[in-house]
Amino acid sequence: MSHTCDHCGRTESDAAALLTWTTSVERDRQLRYCAACSREHLRALEGKLDQEWW
Repeated sequence: MSHTCDHCGRTESDAAALLTWTTSVERDRQLRYCAACSREHLRALEGKLDQEWW
């Protein structure tokens, strides 16, 4: 199964690599972010800011 980053559009199908991805719930929707986007926007994710604020 392949997953797509909801911020940059990167796709990943390797289960081990998906362990580094982050999930977030915004407006009752579960979103997934790749490791690169997770690192770049860590403070916004921790502050629970919606993606439109990044």
